[in-house]
Amino acid sequence: MTTRMFGAPVKRREDPRLVTGQGRYLDDLGHDALEAAFVRSPHAHARIVDVDASEAVDIEGVVGIYTWEDLPERMADPLPLLIPHPTLTHGRTGYALAKDEVNHVGEAVVMVVARDRYIAEDAAQRIVVTYDRLPVVVGLEQARAATELVHEDVPGNVAAHMVQEVGDVERALASSVNRLTLDLEVERSASMPMEGKGVYARWDDERGELRLWSSTQTSTGVRAAVAARLGLPLAKVECIAPDVGGGFGVKIMHPWPEEVLVSWTARMLGHPVKWTEDRREHFISSAHERGQLQHVEVGFDERGVVTALDVKFWHDNGAYTPYGIIVPIITSTQLLGPYKPGAYRCEFWSLYTNTVIVTPYRGAGRPQGCFLMERTMDAIADHLGLDRAEVRSRNFILPDEMPYDHGLLFQDGRPLKYDSGDFPASLDKLKALVGWDDFADYRAKAEAEGRRVGLGIGCYVEGTGVGPYEGGHVQVETSGRVNVSTGLTSQGQGHETAFAQVVAQELGVRVEDVHVTTGDTRKMPYAVGTFASRAAVMSGNAVALAARAVRAKALRIAAEALEVSVDDLDIVDGEVSVKGAPGQSISLGTISVLSNPLRYAFDEAARAATQFAGTFDPDKPPVADDDEPGLEGKDFYSPTQATFANGMHAAIVETDPVTAEIKILRYCVIHDCGPMINPMIVEGQVHGGVAQGVGGALYERMVYDEGGQLLNASFMDFLLPYASEVPHVETDHLETPSPLNPLGIKGAGEAGCIPVTAVIASAISDAEGFPITSMPISPAELWDLRRRHSAGDLPSLRHPHTRTSAPAELSGIPKE
Repeated sequence: MTTRMFGAPVKRREDPRLVTGQGRYLDDLGHDALEAAFVRSPHAHARIVDVDASEAVDIEGVVGIYTWEDLPERMADPLPLLIPHPTLTHGRTGYALAKDEVNHVGEAVVMVVARDRYIAEDAAQRIVVTYDRLPVVVGLEQARAATELVHEDVPGNVAAHMVQEVGDVERALASSVNRLTLDLEVERSASMPMEGKGVYARWDDERGELRLWSSTQTSTGVRAAVAARLGLPLAKVECIAPDVGGGFGVKIMHPWPEEVLVSWTARMLGHPVKWTEDRREHFISSAHERGQLQHVEVGFDERGVVTALDVKFWHDNGAYTPYGIIVPIITSTQLLGPYKPGAYRCEFWSLYTNTVIVTPYRGAGRPQGCFLMERTMDAIADHLGLDRAEVRSRNFILPDEMPYDHGLLFQDGRPLKYDSGDFPASLDKLKALVGWDDFADYRAKAEAEGRRVGLGIGCYVEGTGVGPYEGGHVQVETSGRVNVSTGLTSQGQGHETAFAQVVAQELGVRVEDVHVTTGDTRKMPYAVGTFASRAAVMSGNAVALAARAVRAKALRIAAEALEVSVDDLDIVDGEVSVKGAPGQSISLGTISVLSNPLRYAFDEAARAATQFAGTFDPDKPPVADDDEPGLEGKDFYSPTQATFANGMHAAIVETDPVTAEIKILRYCVIHDCGPMINPMIVEGQVHGGVAQGVGGALYERMVYDEGGQLLNASFMDFLLPYASEVPHVETDHLETPSPLNPLGIKGAGEAGCIPVTAVIASAISDAEGFPITSMPISPAELWDLRRRHSAGDLPSLRHPHTRTSAPAELSGIPKE
């Protein structure tokens, strides 16, 4: 019987190295490298009239100054549009260095390479760029109005327009017993990893090879993009992701302009070149997300069952669309969550603005969709005077309806089909965990003390494990060490631990003997990347399949050596033994020697293998035609569709009746990602996601002025939650296995942050007695909403749930 590793709370093996300062991040590399700095546009929209570098060229230590005119043919082309889509009719991408026009503050115009970063920055400050300023489009209202255009050849600022519909929504709305309309807003935010972007490149002129290191989520994508731009054979480019201090989606792009520029200059100068992003650069030149305006019309019956749902939303994709329209497509399909509306129509417009580009950020369109759907569910419950949890329950897809096909196309163009889940069971667990049925008593006590509290809820379904594939390679050395490699990268998810657990269980070895490498194209040249909660599903199954191939080969060789049947063997802790005969065994290290018939006694395992030398058929070749030397295996996992994780969150918040400060008193999570490889890692992912969700709900937003200047481009002004603002997260799990993959697992990486904004909005609304329709929300904004509500400008909830007294009595705001 092999050792059971699934579900084992194995401590993260990478942590001691990282927390003791032994990590190797991008800026820890390349101390002999030249360094780059960039002149970035101070304007949101302008023509480039002239670049004068005369005051910079003679600075000692400056090696090169480059503008778009200096770039060779392929480098001078627009950057690639990575994910085209038929509805992306006006996709636009920028250049590695701006050509004639800049379209957002922070766009790179000039690159300086110098002996060190200090000299490069000094030189960049002396370069004078003359601009002819153009009208600026900031925010979705301006983009929709289209009185000014971001790109003069894009009518109405519309990059993409898409409609998906199931059933006759107009007829279903017209015949609905009840109808409601909601207008909602989610403001723009960003992920803010601890480490910004960075790239370091070395050119080997003798070999004609480029090796680059990038703080990336997609090392194989960076490799392919750089090879294409530099006109190099793919085999002559290697890309390695060192330790990466967080990604959350902002490092998914391939390539970023800096990755191709640093690689190009390293080759051209014949010297290593490096660039590491400073924090202000990260704010104004990386990627943002979240910003949407949403309009909902919903029809429902007297029980709260949704009979029709008509959604329109407008998505801010920034100045360019290099990553396509993945984010709004996910919003349009994933907003349905665990529910089954009678008829559904979603129409969205993805619009250009003179702001930083948008790429997926943890949740990738799902937090916006969840906010829309959960605010709608709360509105239905309030309209009918029903319990909010009960309304959700009446709209759930039931377990016996799985797999459930929504009739829509998912982000990868495949049908949106849920594979597994038990939503009623999750809701029961959540209600028990948070004390849903006892909250009325708690509220009554709080109000008697002059305190205002509210209870919120949010449900979601998350598409995880999207394809097209990932690969895994497993090799057993003669020492018994097991080397595992997979092409996707790691940014703190615990891959070294989780993948080691998978291989240890599948192969029958100790987890301590398994060593994992990720994100190195020298080890695994074919890979996709780490995003969309796909690592465990994709690479986990790939390394499991590879380990099974190694196990089968090991058992075959051991059976020949021990002269027994394969069925009589088992592998435990790296030792192949005959069942019921403890004295008959052979180690995997020795089998590794036998698999490679050199017969040289390099080590103890090789010497141990000599006792089995006479057991092989002398008439057969040492390596069969259908075999390979070595105890190793490679396999790829390519799913037919995404697998769908799900969960439900609830929170209790307190809103100060005088200052309108918002405090989260309790936060509860029920999560279903199928069988958990490592519960501690899943807990960590959920906790981190909730922390990021709290930031998005209460603190984090990108504030642009009318000229396109980002007003809070530093941690002095961009608010992040501290540990004091993140509540203790109470968790429980449901494990409904997926039938789609060998391990039955589903993803967990993004789950924690998806419903948080919706949950906190629900709780604040419940505490205050009026709807919350825009997030994030600050105390000042909540105070203003109270003022408007007191003046009669903001409607009250029709049925304040489980309330014992009207919250206005505690407001401290005089009625007008």
